[in-house]
Amino acid sequence: MTSNNNEVRQYIDKVLEDIKIKNPSEYEFHQATKEVLSSLKPLLLKEPRYMQNSILERIVIPERTIIFRVSWMDDNHKIQINTGYRVQFNSSVGIYKGGLRFHPSVNLGIIKFLGFEQIFKNSLTGLSIGGAKGGSDFDPKGKSDGEILRFCQSFMNELYRHIGSTKDVPAGDIGVGGREIAYLFGQYKKLTGLFDGVLTGKGLNYGGSMARTEATGYGSVYFAQNVLKSVNKEIKGMRCCVSGSGNVALYTIQKLHTLGAVAVACSDSKGTLYHENGLDFETLKEIKEVNHGDLKTYTEIFEDSIYTPKEHYAQDTHHIWSIPCDIAFPSATQNELNLHDAKNLIANGVLLVNEGANMPTTLEATKYLIENGVLFAPAKAANAGGVATSQLEMAQNSSMVSWSFEEVDKKLKDIMDGIFKRAYETAKEFGCEGDLIMGTNIAGFKKVADAMIRQGV
Repeated sequence: MTSNNNEVRQYIDKVLEDIKIKNPSEYEFHQATKEVLSSLKPLLLKEPRYMQNSILERIVIPERTIIFRVSWMDDNHKIQINTGYRVQFNSSVGIYKGGLRFHPSVNLGIIKFLGFEQIFKNSLTGLSIGGAKGGSDFDPKGKSDGEILRFCQSFMNELYRHIGSTKDVPAGDIGVGGREIAYLFGQYKKLTGLFDGVLTGKGLNYGGSMARTEATGYGSVYFAQNVLKSVNKEIKGMRCCVSGSGNVALYTIQKLHTLGAVAVACSDSKGTLYHENGLDFETLKEIKEVNHGDLKTYTEIFEDSIYTPKEHYAQDTHHIWSIPCDIAFPSATQNELNLHDAKNLIANGVLLVNEGANMPTTLEATKYLIENGVLFAPAKAANAGGVATSQLEMAQNSSMVSWSFEEVDKKLKDIMDGIFKRAYETAKEFGCEGDLIMGTNIAGFKKVADAMIRQGV
């Protein structure tokens, strides 16, 4: 039995309309579900059992959504209030896995979009991990260590009830680095009396993994290598723009230089840094990871570099995407590359857009880039290195061993190569060779959907 085009289109449209009605104002979640569901048409035409088992209706609703109050005391002894979230989206293929984000922009819609994306990203790794996401509208910027400690302890006072090494294993994300993970883990240990692999991104001296900090950035570059290889090109000599200056961006820059590419630009919340001869990784790391400073400081060390403040950007554009490059690595946050930016990139001859952040390109920009022949590596695939290495940390915790940096890096590269192969071959199977968005979404969805059917209602 097969379905016809009209039937499948109406089914997908109905599910998407229901999402908007039931989840008003959650625009990022609407965007994420539309991007995935719209690309599943070839699969549903071929295998209508997913429609018959109402998989689309089921997969867009989290298995569990937890919202809680986080009360903490600032340095002036005033009680502050934030909202905490953990959305446990899907555990069909493994325990819940996904990061925690601490940022003022966090709301339920943001967490749901991230958790929904995580389902398919985790599925693509080939590892036994399901999708989840969490966080809070708390902003670590400008807070003292004491304030961050007290917030993390209060956050974990509720979260610990819902997580566990064989249930739900959070990691870091924007605003949650090694310091925050350490505070969260310490409080979890106090509350439970357990020393287990309940959080990933831990310090090396208490259960962390080598290469975890570098993993998302390294993995993004490994994926880009695969994309270029598929069209008989190599990354050596490519000029690259990498938005952001957090872990993902910094270690994308480092790996690019290691492989002979040249990263010429990066950015932070205040502006864009451009260095024609190539950004110096060690200087960037010192500024951002050690001193937690602004990129503008870089120009005091390298006088031939240019820093453009955000207020000087042209309207509706992001300055970094107006800088000529062969490869664009949007690696900061969601929807940071819009239609205007896409037009600027194409005008300057971009070859590949490789998404290092979660859903960093708008749907309009994605469509325009692809229609104009730009190679496009979607986040669910290109961004999967971090969660893959988190699972490797979990494996080391479970077996009570520690692997070398080289061992973890080799496993990471193998995983990223495998993700590309699955996405590429799936697109080819459904008559859309080279369409990595469709290949990624169908491959990630199919594994989860098949498990849901086998496990019953």
